[in-house]
Amino acid sequence: MLLVAYDGSSFHGFAAQQGQITVGGLLAATLGSMAGHEVSLTCAGRTDTGVHALAQVVHADLDERVVAKWATREPEPGMLLERLGRSLSRQLGPAVAVIEARVAPDGFDARHSATARCYRYNLLRTPWPDPLVHNCSWHVPGRLDLAAMRIGADALLGEHDFSAFCRLPQGESAPIIRRVLSTGWAPAPGDERMWVFQIEANAFCHQMVRSIVGTLVAVGQGRIPAGELLAIVRSGDRSRSGQPAPSRGLCLVGVGYPDGMVPGGTWQPGGGDWVAVTR
Repeated sequence: MLLVAYDGSSFHGFAAQQGQITVGGLLAATLGSMAGHEVSLTCAGRTDTGVHALAQVVHADLDERVVAKWATREPEPGMLLERLGRSLSRQLGPAVAVIEARVAPDGFDARHSATARCYRYNLLRTPWPDPLVHNCSWHVPGRLDLAAMRIGADALLGEHDFSAFCRLPQGESAPIIRRVLSTGWAPAPGDERMWVFQIEANAFCHQMVRSIVGTLVAVGQGRIPAGELLAIVRSGDRSRSGQPAPSRGLCLVGVGYPDGMVPGGTWQPGGGDWVAVTR
């Protein structure tokens, strides 16, 4: 199992796609080349084109004979995994980095074992764009009512049908039930030019976070009343929510698992906590 970070700017999302450069496609090809056999990856969340990650969790099955051969060169398991991560990062960097590699516990599945995912979205709050942070934020100049945006975000908490915020496959109309565990807005630590929206849920559907952010920005601009958010959720009507925010401001920052599979329940760089946000 791998903990992976990436700048999604130059990738067509994570999942491998024929004829497209994707994070998962390159990672699987590189790992397969090292192992000498085809490798299939499973990830905690299939990020869209342009979306970033600080803590994407991936698992893959490697041939035991390959692992045994590697172990003859590096008999200490911890050092073998560290060397594997360094080698992958060297070949895939700087856009992709393997932060840590571990032996997966029995029954572990990066996607199906996950109990929560946490995403962060960055809004740049300056009168002018900043080219140095363009690829990781959405520049929204002008007045925004932060209090109204926080009130609107509160309406998302709990278990709902989030069809109003999801891009559905053509012809599909089944309810999309998700449980939002926390939401919040706060200035970015050390940079109050940036407002951070953070949302944690048991799972997300296609474009859900970006649609939520676009709707909350519309609330902050006074185009949608904060008190209307719950009605939008309950309507299941995609046309009532705002346009999706640009993908470049979105980042997967944490994935939760049962304590027995990941110590502490969350696998992140350095074991750090998710950013504290104010609702």
